[in-house]
Amino acid sequence: MKIGIDLGTTNSAVAFINEHGAAEILTNGEGERTTPSVILMEGNKAIVGEVAKEASITQVDDTIQFVKRQMGNPSFKIPLPGLNKMINAVEASAIILKKLVQDAEQELSEKVTDVVVTVPAYFDDAKRNATIEAAEMIGLNVLKIINEPTSAALAYYHLDKEKTNQNIAIYDLGGGTFDISIVNINNNEIKVLSTDGDSNLGGFDFDNVIIDYVINEFEDETDIDLYDDDDAMQELRENAEKCKKSLSRRAKYIVPVSSSGHSMKVEITKELFNELINNLVDRTKIVMEDTLSEAGLTWNNVDKVLLVGGSTRVPLISEMIESFTGISPSKELNPDEVVALGAAVQASLMDDNNPNATKANIVVKDVNSHSLGTISLNDAGDDENSIILHRNTEIPCSSSREFYTVHENQQKLSLDITEGEDTDPEYVNIIGTSNLELPPGLPIGSPIKITISYDKNGIVNVVAKDVTNNVDLGEMVIERKSNITQIEMEEKREALLSIEVE
Repeated sequence: MKIGIDLGTTNSAVAFINEHGAAEILTNGEGERTTPSVILMEGNKAIVGEVAKEASITQVDDTIQFVKRQMGNPSFKIPLPGLNKMINAVEASAIILKKLVQDAEQELSEKVTDVVVTVPAYFDDAKRNATIEAAEMIGLNVLKIINEPTSAALAYYHLDKEKTNQNIAIYDLGGGTFDISIVNINNNEIKVLSTDGDSNLGGFDFDNVIIDYVINEFEDETDIDLYDDDDAMQELRENAEKCKKSLSRRAKYIVPVSSSGHSMKVEITKELFNELINNLVDRTKIVMEDTLSEAGLTWNNVDKVLLVGGSTRVPLISEMIESFTGISPSKELNPDEVVALGAAVQASLMDDNNPNATKANIVVKDVNSHSLGTISLNDAGDDENSIILHRNTEIPCSSSREFYTVHENQQKLSLDITEGEDTDPEYVNIIGTSNLELPPGLPIGSPIKITISYDKNGIVNVVAKDVTNNVDLGEMVIERKSNITQIEMEEKREALLSIEVE
């Protein structure tokens, strides 16, 4: 059985293709259609989901949440409550995946080994690798990593019967990340024209502005800093989320807060909430405009705006989109489930043995979200980021550029592989380094051709060639800080398998 998994910041979902050939959400062990991405540790047992989320208020030190934002960050470590050890975001994500797969197997009465996992379109190389590692850590075979907006387009295509030529803007605002993709659907082809986003913008940040406002009000009234009270802060975070959701339907919400013997009720009106999040919503507007421009379109060329991600339920989002684009956003798909449904469609496209699998000859053409290059010396002798493969190029793809040795008989070439659009190295992300041995006797100014490619999962590969002697120098091993060795993988897999997950 091949399934699709939406591994979310706040909630996750799983889907499969049923006997009628339709994508369907699998309910978890508690009968719910989504699972909170929260872990509660009780001894050597990990409880994942709603129980863990509820416990996060009273058992702050025993719960782990919001780890998706830390994927690919090698310095992020969190204590594993009760076990006197530290884990990273990859291991925490692996525990969540283990729960999702266990529940799927129970619902399907079938073993699951092959998965399609979704990631934000704006996830970089390190975060994509980390997501694959999390799945492999519990023995899963990752068929493909697919961008969340592209997955949503697949779900929409799977339901849409006309398949007419149309341009769709997919506005994906989840719990922790934001993506916008401009997609063309025509007959059997789904083609992503451009994509962009912000991997640190989502409903979590909407909660934060409520939290900050309440903290300031409470401190003005009592002179007490709530940041010093972990229990009060966790309770406030839970109430801030309730406030955000309630204001989608109500005109105001009362946020209770207490600390050090002082209690207070802070009123948040819908107007105040909109004012507090307005700058965050404006950030998405800027990204929308840039992405549309990259696609070479205007809003007059866009037929539909699809809403994806639970945070799009905030009314201000729909109001902004209609005002900004002149298009009333479509709400025909469940924003919490559409990404998982699309991942199931993608999984079925790769399943030759399942009689229920989608047989339509669907062609999906995605793009890379970051330019790739290397640090080189410019004519002035200063370091400069030289782009080799430009963003929004259809993947899989590759591109080459020649660079030149700077010393007579240069023995080595040290390459910093970069992600980003700026020429200033300070404003791009170095995803890895590699040292390359050069053949002896090369004169100064000898050309070395560097070829960078993206595979189907958006993972980066680099090869080099000595142009002078027409000799391939081989594929370079990118020493990513976030990567773990095979030995470490086996050790972590063994440790995770020893943790009971429910």
